[in-house]
Amino acid sequence: MRRALLFLLALAGLAAPAMAGPLELDGVLQQGGVVFGRTEPGAEVRFEGRRLRVTEDGRFVFGFGRDFAAQAQLEVRYPDGTQETRDLEVAPRQYEVQRIDGLPPAKVTPSEEAWERIKRENAEVAAARAHDRPLNDFLVRFEWPATGRISGVFGSQRVLNGVPKRPHFGIDIAAPEGTPIKAPAGGLVALAVVDHYYTGGTVILDHGHGLTSAFLHLAEVRVEAGQQVEQGEVIGTLGATGRVTGPHLDWRINWFDQRLDPAFFVPPMPAPEESG
Repeated sequence: MRRALLFLLALAGLAAPAMAGPLELDGVLQQGGVVFGRTEPGAEVRFEGRRLRVTEDGRFVFGFGRDFAAQAQLEVRYPDGTQETRDLEVAPRQYEVQRIDGLPPAKVTPSEEAWERIKRENAEVAAARAHDRPLNDFLVRFEWPATGRISGVFGSQRVLNGVPKRPHFGIDIAAPEGTPIKAPAGGLVALAVVDHYYTGGTVILDHGHGLTSAFLHLAEVRVEAGQQVEQGEVIGTLGATGRVTGPHLDWRINWFDQRLDPAFFVPPMPAPEESG
């Protein structure tokens, strides 16, 4: 199969089987997973009641968030009026939990003024991820936006002074400050800001059909909202902006409001001698 994603799925034994009929699914039926589908052109597809955008040749995408329920339903109405319902079993995952105590309160709970800013910025991010644009960039094989040591994984969570914080929704890539960050797939720049409270320099790329990538803590932002970028184009540089302890890229992928694991979109991280 042409996707490096599917190579990973085969190794994990989690690939949804390709069906012989008019509905084919390839992906990870697991929390944080993504599924790429294909059906008859002109078919109507619904996932959990939500109508999905379908390309002219019948392709679509959907995903399961970090804490998605154990079951989901996919419905297809074909052009001839017949219908098919597929019940999907979504495998759970175990996530790492790290407990840190004895921190100064200011490091755990932002001030009231900061919370107002955080809420405004969260609304900006949510709006950037809410679009269902007719872009087909999500169909290409994704590439790593940067190479380096993976210092944080999807789904992990910290408990600070006994207070559970939001889970980590991306992959952290540690590399030298100034490392170029490249678009893992083409898309439209839905958000480009230089100083969000938590995430600092932040770019969100819309790959189409509700699939977006976010790139956080950038030292430089080299694109503007509304700009179309191609796969491999430099969109910024790796940094340590926002609330971080050192330079790294936090790369996140969403399907609308569902948080997906970027590891399912790319092959294993290249070894240092392979990364050039």
